[in-house]
Amino acid sequence: MGQEIEKKFLVVSDAWKQHVTKSVKLRQGYLCGNKSASVRVRVSDEQADLNIKSATLGVQRQEFEYSIPAADAHDLLESLCHHPLIEKTRHFVPVGNHLWEVDVFEGDNAGLVVAEVELEHAEQEPAIPPWAGEEVSHDPRYYNTSLVQHPYKDW
Repeated sequence: MGQEIEKKFLVVSDAWKQHVTKSVKLRQGYLCGNKSASVRVRVSDEQADLNIKSATLGVQRQEFEYSIPAADAHDLLESLCHHPLIEKTRHFVPVGNHLWEVDVFEGDNAGLVVAEVELEHAEQEPAIPPWAGEEVSHDPRYYNTSLVQHPYKDW
């Protein structure tokens, strides 16, 4: 079984920018979402994926991800996914023993910046950088599936 364990935080300063090791543009959309799971299509410059993730709140969720042809992913994003699409740039920032992902949202979610860190187990406590503020792992408003239905610009 695939498993994702991650914590999500609001970003409170730009101090992370000086430590970025890599950045990638992402476009993603959701084919469906319900009480038990969501099905997402994501495209970057490097790859295209189909992702199935449990709708469980919190830091630990089931996750399955499969590579798909980029042309198929673009077709799915334009024709079958709910709009607005999620558009963001993901920046990779090493902190201690972890690689943090800082997502800077664009489009209808412009102004939102969140950081995620993947963990080995739910009780693991990563080093929290000074630019990471409030933890929002349990707040469904910050899940990408929610940002499609209720974009940040409408909060």
